[in-house]
Amino acid sequence: MTHRRTAVLSGAALVALFGSALVLPAQAAGNGYGHNNATSPIKHVVVIFQENVSFDHYFGTYPKAANIAGETLEGSDISATAFTAASNTPRDINTLASRGLLSPSNPNAVQPFRLTPAQAVTCDQDHGYTAEQRAYNGGLMDEFVENTTRDSCAAPQYGTSGLVMGYYDGNTVTGLWNYAQHYAMSDNSYSTTFGPSTPGALNLISGQTWGAREFTAAGAPLVASSSDYTVRFPNASGVGTVINDPDPVYDDCSNSSHQTTHTLAGMTGQNIGDLLSAQNVSWGWFQGGFRPTTPATGSSPAACLASHKNVAGVTSTDYNPHHQPFQYYASTSNPHHLAPASMTEIGHAGQANHQYDLSDFAAVVNSPDMPAVSFLKAADYQDGHAGYSDPIDEQAFLASQINAIEASPNWANTMVVVAYDDSDGWYDHQAAVLTNASATTDDAKFCAAAAASGVPVADGQADRCGPGPRQPLLVISPFAKTNYVDHTQTDQASILRFIEDNWNVGRIGGASADTRAGSLAGMLHLPNPKAPQVLVDPRTGAVTSVR
Repeated sequence: MTHRRTAVLSGAALVALFGSALVLPAQAAGNGYGHNNATSPIKHVVVIFQENVSFDHYFGTYPKAANIAGETLEGSDISATAFTAASNTPRDINTLASRGLLSPSNPNAVQPFRLTPAQAVTCDQDHGYTAEQRAYNGGLMDEFVENTTRDSCAAPQYGTSGLVMGYYDGNTVTGLWNYAQHYAMSDNSYSTTFGPSTPGALNLISGQTWGAREFTAAGAPLVASSSDYTVRFPNASGVGTVINDPDPVYDDCSNSSHQTTHTLAGMTGQNIGDLLSAQNVSWGWFQGGFRPTTPATGSSPAACLASHKNVAGVTSTDYNPHHQPFQYYASTSNPHHLAPASMTEIGHAGQANHQYDLSDFAAVVNSPDMPAVSFLKAADYQDGHAGYSDPIDEQAFLASQINAIEASPNWANTMVVVAYDDSDGWYDHQAAVLTNASATTDDAKFCAAAAASGVPVADGQADRCGPGPRQPLLVISPFAKTNYVDHTQTDQASILRFIEDNWNVGRIGGASADTRAGSLAGMLHLPNPKAPQVLVDPRTGAVTSVR
């Protein structure tokens, strides 16, 4: 994007486009800026949606790392990279260190402690909707050990007493700390609601966890619920809320590729894919392991059983159905995991219906056919989820994907967002200002008290209390502010809202959180790009090139 072209949009117009309300003028579409009529110089948005990390778990001491000599990365003899922050790194960052909450001054039953680069693969923590609220103890943030810690698990995963209080620093999550040094990061971004992966994924694409129906494993709809795990508080029509991780009904590979018979969930309403398609904006969800190992036939469903080992040798199946939110909607699903008929189909209508394998993104990232909106989801072993993944494998995925984007001719007008689906229950000291309340038997006093004090309950829909736990959020782009920390309260639906507004496709409707989500505008320098191209070593996280 040339300076001459970007200068067409005045500063006042950009405030109108990307101010706190993010209200776009109707005439913005078609102004010639963006890919498929984008309303800003940003023609491509790539959302890399990772798993199960709280902000303090990765950034609790940012920008200061321990830099202990002799440490090596788990599963190798590779030395951990020392990290020294730039002198102009912001000082007003809301971390454990800056708030004086490191040992011995933390109110929890176990003091926060540093996990080393050799302790990257840990036990998974309890990240249930109710457990996370209980850990908040009404906002005191001091009962994580009692409610979300899981201290022991199968070797070689690391466990210890009060594990939930563990955090990494820039010697382990080196790549993310280096991205934060060169681009924009938020220290005030949250899950849209409390709870695990599926609610987070649904909130990303629709801002909505209500609207779910329960189905049998064979796909038959159930009006009278048979499992309170799948849909919570269904109404007389069987429509309720998702707070757990039921698999999607419109997916052959659900129930461990049809090896189990749990009930399944399907969503009503619409999602961002529907809105983009209606305006002929190209888009796609690209996920590791989506390509089936056994294709569907006329008499049998597809199976998705490819697997990998993480750095500690833990094996997991690559494809995880409940991490794929578009498969919960009939309108945007690709039940048989069909590949696109050709590369030119990617991002457009066709037999794959916008749902692809990660290899399909690699095929278009360097071409004019790269979709306007792309969601990237790692195979399980690289998604960062404690238990079967880890920060080192996650870093390999993030850096590889971001390097490919930055090396692409599309980089000049691309915004990459690195975000997370939930906190895994890991300790974080900061609670959001609640914008939606709930007061059911699933809600602890933090949410119930908010409802009693007048915080609205969207359309009376149960179990949508939020925002939930704080998580990392980074914007990596030529248009990102550099070495910048934004303090605006945002959540997963803020990403949804940015996409809606950048392509002027309207709102989801139906009490979606997109209408109340905070703006990402504070992380951007528009209209002129100023941030450098920064390449990172996928294994060590060290910066290899800045230009």
